Amino acid sequence: MKKVTMILSFVSICALTAFTALPPAKLVAKDAHISFYSHTSVEDITANNYKVTTTLDTDTGELVFSVPMQGFEFEKALMQKHYNSKNFLNTKKYPKAKFVGKITNMGAIKFDTDGSYTAQISGEMTIKETTQNFEATAAITVASSQINLESKMNIVLADYGVTFSKGKPSTNIAKEIEVTVKANYKP
Repeated sequence: MKKVTMILSFVSICALTAFTALPPAKLVAKDAHISFYSHTSVEDITANNYKVTTTLDTDTGELVFSVPMQGFEFEKALMQKHYNSKNFLNTKKYPKAKFVGKITNMGAIKFDTDGSYTAQISGEMTIKETTQNFEATAAITVASSQINLESKMNIVLADYGVTFSKGKPSTNIAKEIEVTVKANYKP
């Protein structure tokens, strides 16, 4: 009888602990959205990628984005072909872009309290094997234990070895593109 009572007590404690446990510190979004926009007087180019994986550690502020470069979809098939080509991003040779960084103002963000917060993010962005220091500001919204991150930033293509001095790309593609990031993190 003592054994049965101990087992039931142990099971009860485990069940109570499971229901009152804090959400995990490391959150994942496997379908984050990154889009970019290029504006020139000749044409506007927009591409969307919904295959981005990202992790957020709410204890340390560590933030990682892994971007499959061939996941970007364009309005026109020819734009997509040029984007993936050897002369542009050479996505067969460089299939992923990556951001590894940190939220630098963790004291200003309460991941356990519903609300909107401004995050300062700093880290390294790698595109086409070129790594650059990178900083951005993001809006973080906490609602019912879901965490959403949104950010808009500009990227200078030449910083990552993407340059054009002649031909159509030099007039059709902006030297600096606007990038929008949206991630919905779930435990």
